[in-house]
Amino acid sequence: MSMHLHHPSLSLNGKKRGKVKFRNAEEAQRARQLDADWQALKKKYEVEEKSRQTRRMQAETLTYTLTAPPGRVTAKHIPSLDTGHTGAVRAKEIPQYTGTKIIGIGTMHKSNAVPIFSDEQAVDISRMRR
Repeated sequence: MSMHLHHPSLSLNGKKRGKVKFRNAEEAQRARQLDADWQALKKKYEVEEKSRQTRRMQAETLTYTLTAPPGRVTAKHIPSLDTGHTGAVRAKEIPQYTGTKIIGIGTMHKSNAVPIFSDEQAVDISRMRR
C-alpha cells in the first residue's frame, strides 16, 4: 500500500476529479472512512471567520523608534571641516613625467605604445617590421 499526501478525489492543483473507482469494496469503505475522519478533523480545528476578522481589527500597528544606545550621543552639533574650496570636490592635478629615464614613446605594432629608455631601443623599434 502506498501513502498519498493528498486526498484521492482531488488533483494536485486543487480541482475536483471525476468519480473515483476502487478495486474492491474494502478500499471504498476505507476511503469513505478516511474522508469522514478528515471532515471531522477540519470541523474540530476550524476557526470561525468572525474571530479572524476581530483578531485583525485588534492587532496594533508596529512602530519602531531608533534611539542611541546608552553612553552614545548623536553628533549633530559638530560642524563640517572647512577646507576653503568653493566647489564640491577639488580637481585632481594632471600627472606629468619629470624624470629623465624615458626618452619617448614609440609605436611597435598598430597602436601599441611602448616606452623608449635608450637610443638603441629607439633604433630597434624603428627597424622592426610588421
